Amino acid sequence: MELIYRGKTKDVYEREDGFYLLKFKDDVTGTDGVFDPGANTVGLSIEGAGRAGLKLTQFFFEKINAAGIPTHFVDASLENSTMTVKPARMFGEGVEVILRYRAVGSFYRRYGRYCREGEKLDAYVEVTLKDDERNDPLITAEGLELLGIMNQNEYQELKDLTRKIGAIVKQELSRKGLDLYDIKLEFGRLDPSGEIALIDEISGGNMRAFQGDQQVPPLELEQIMLQD
Repeated sequence: MELIYRGKTKDVYEREDGFYLLKFKDDVTGTDGVFDPGANTVGLSIEGAGRAGLKLTQFFFEKINAAGIPTHFVDASLENSTMTVKPARMFGEGVEVILRYRAVGSFYRRYGRYCREGEKLDAYVEVTLKDDERNDPLITAEGLELLGIMNQNEYQELKDLTRKIGAIVKQELSRKGLDLYDIKLEFGRLDPSGEIALIDEISGGNMRAFQGDQQVPPLELEQIMLQD
């Protein structure tokens, strides 16, 4: 296998059969040692976070595939902390989609003058460009089309898929007495069809989940969700 990308929380390898292998790390995003799913830097390393993230990712991707929503997921090896995925092309250099059910994190930091912290939001969707140097700037649908990253129809499809996926994740969390505050997703175009599909991962490292008024740490989230 050939290493083609070394990421903050995962490394990507190309396999000889045309599929790709994602190797999950124990690093999670955050700032100053505090976990933050919306951050664009590695904030801390949590032993076992990679395997836990993969286990929860497998759980959610299987649910999403079963709902008929396209993803790049093929299978996973928990022993090796790896996931096999279909080849997919990013939008531009990569976009991230944040689905927000509550006013927390960067949303509250930006708009706190107009809302209360923790206030309910109606499945609000934001899109940012993956660009560490520019702190992952927010971008509008018009901006995405202007820059040739995606057209208006693709943006609407991406937004609809985001809300469908978020509803599945939120429902599964609610079964365990948890409340989903926000989640960060990534999408790409599957090769060779060009179909828009969910890529990357869905784990405790890219969402905020609360139990009552306490945020649930990523490793604890995996334990709660997958316990019998």
